This record gives sequence, structure tokens and C-alpha cells, in this order.
Amino acid sequence: MVTEETIEQVITAQRANMAHRGTGQRREALSSLPDLANFALIVSGIRRCGKSTLLYQLLDERYQDALYLNFEDPRLYGFDLKDFVRLDKIIARLGTRVLLFDEIQIITDWERYVRQKLDESFQIVITGSNASLLSKELGTKLTGRHITKELFPFSFEEFAEFTTKNHSPESLADYLEIGGFPEYVKQGIEDILHYVLEDILLRDIAIRHNIRDVDKLQKLALYLISNVGKPVSANRLKSIVDIGSTSTVTEYLSYLEDSYLIQLIPKFDYSLRKQAINPRKVYAIDTGLIKVNSSSFTRDDGRLLENLVYTHLRRSYQQIYYFSEQRECDFVVFDKTDIQAAIQVCYTLNQDNLEREMNGLLEAMDFFGLQEGTIVTFSQTDRFIEDGKIIHVIPAHAYLATD
Repeated sequence: MVTEETIEQVITAQRANMAHRGTGQRREALSSLPDLANFALIVSGIRRCGKSTLLYQLLDERYQDALYLNFEDPRLYGFDLKDFVRLDKIIARLGTRVLLFDEIQIITDWERYVRQKLDESFQIVITGSNASLLSKELGTKLTGRHITKELFPFSFEEFAEFTTKNHSPESLADYLEIGGFPEYVKQGIEDILHYVLEDILLRDIAIRHNIRDVDKLQKLALYLISNVGKPVSANRLKSIVDIGSTSTVTEYLSYLEDSYLIQLIPKFDYSLRKQAINPRKVYAIDTGLIKVNSSSFTRDDGRLLENLVYTHLRRSYQQIYYFSEQRECDFVVFDKTDIQAAIQVCYTLNQDNLEREMNGLLEAMDFFGLQEGTIVTFSQTDRFIEDGKIIHVIPAHAYLATD
């Protein structure tokens, strides 16, 4: 339970803090956020990727009279469902019809309150750091009255703008090393990304899901972000991390995905059953997070570049697979049931790997009936024609600047 006076003080202090901090660099996602009536707009994404800043920008550009409240404020510890009655009194005094709620999902039964405010014709924007929690609860309690958008760390475009760099191999190398977490880009203090990982594992996963053996969870997370671009399976991970059962590993993997820390992409197959049993490839949300927290002692720029291309694709597509028959292609991308592209990633093309990379891409192109394919490299540009099919070799700094 929290007093009405405390809630009002927090609202006032948070608004003043926003004015002091400013709105920061305008996020690309801002222009794509719809202006909704009778629907809740949900913005989900990994911790510290800029969701609060996005709300500040919404407040500044669209909803100057909105009420903003971040429920992770320590002064709101103990806030429960009954305290929404006190919040309602404050909203009535302010006379606003727009509510911006940061991390509201930490409050038990928050969905009931949001549904009530939607029924009262309020506009509501919510952020959260857990994809599964938001989608499952909203799907059941709000009966479809919500639209979800995702926010990621800075894209290459945003990174270049923030650091005032041109699109070049040099700025790409910086982005590969630093990644896109705004505060880390700004300050360069590695502890920022250590704390991001720690908060995810402890607050978003261990506490929420009552996991006692946090060491095993941490060991699993570190192994995964140290092995991006490689196929993994729950059965193999069980042995590597020394976790008792594959079902526990599977649960941990789902928690790590829900927190946006990692993503597991399946091998393409028209059979969903085969997709489920084949090993999946692991990618992390950000290359800076990998560099700072990885337990690997060897530098693998090729896999980091592959991870970078994955995160670029993930901003636009939900359906991403790897293709593997006789040969392998890193990514095949779909929009619903329609194939969009086949992409191979190779840090440097040379005589030793050219045939292998080309053949893997060509096999995927043949399989899906594509006439054009792409090989993304660190800095090379080229063009090949094989059996009437065109393969574009594109430097990553140019590829990442495209939608």
C-alpha cells in the first residue's frame, strides 16, 4: 500500500526528472507508433534499450498533458491493486485522458486496471521488459484490445547519428564493438552492460520464476552469448551447463528469450514437428552485450557480424530461419508465408570460402525460387551471376543502412 501523497510526489518528481534529462536522440520507432483510441499500445523490449526515453519523446511530441508513471520507482514499493484507486483521484485532478505507464507489469493484477481505463476511453501506452508476460496477460485479460510494438537497442543508423559518424567500415567496426545500448554508447562504461545482464537474470528471470540455482542460469546465459551463430539443443546444453533435465533447460531458454536477451531461430522446414526437433541457432540482442559479457577468449568477428545482421533483420521480421540441406545459408526471411530474402554472412570473402558461401546461398535460392540473393561482408562489394541468378555482395555498413 502506498499513500496518495507519495504517488503524487513520485509523478511530480519523475516529470521534473524528464525535463532535466531531456528527450534524447529521437528514436526511429517513434514515427511508427500508432495513435490509438480504445486500445492499449504496448512497447516491449530488453532492459535499458530506451523504452522510458521513447515514452518521454511521446510525452514531448504528442501527449504533453499525459500522466507518466514509472512503477519501478523504489518509492512505489508495495503498490498494489487497491492503490490504483488513489492513482485515479490524481488522474481526475489532472484532467488528463492519456496515461503512460512504465514497467506496470510488476504490479499484480495490473491488467484489470488497464482494462477499466480502456473502458473509460483513456488512451494508454505501456512499456515492459518481458515479451511473454505482456503478450500472454494482455491476450487473455484485454481480449485483443492492444497492439504491441518492440523496441531494440540503437540500430546502426541511430548509432551513427548519435555518435555523428558516417556510414563506413570504420563506424561499422565501432558499432560491432560497442553495440546499441544508449547509455553504453554514451558513456562506454562496461559495468553498464554487466548490470543489464545481471538485472535480466536476477530481476526479470530468477525472482519472477522462483529460480533458486541462479548460478546455472547464469552459466547457461554466458554460454549462449559466447556462442552466437552456433546451433544448440536443450539436450546438449543440459550436459554443458550441468542442469538436471532437458525440461529445465527448455524453461530457462524460454525465460531468456522472453527477456529479449537471446533469440533462438529454427532450421527451416515445412514440417513444424521437424522444426521443433532440429537444433536452433542462438543470437543475442546486441553485440556490445556479447563483447562485454562473453566468456570466450577468442575473437570471432565473423559470428559477431552474423549476429549484427540478425538483429537488423529482427527489427523488421518475426519469421527468420536458417537453411540447411546439403549446404547452409545463414538466414531465410519470411513475411507470413511469403519468402522475402536469402542472406549469407561472411566477414571476408576469399578463394578459400567463396565457393562454400556461394553454394550455400544458391541452394537456398533454388529451394525457394529466388532470382537474387545477398552476401553481407564487412567491407567488400561485388556481384556474381550463376545460372541466371544474381548474388549481390554488400558491405555491412551499406546493408545495415537499408530497411
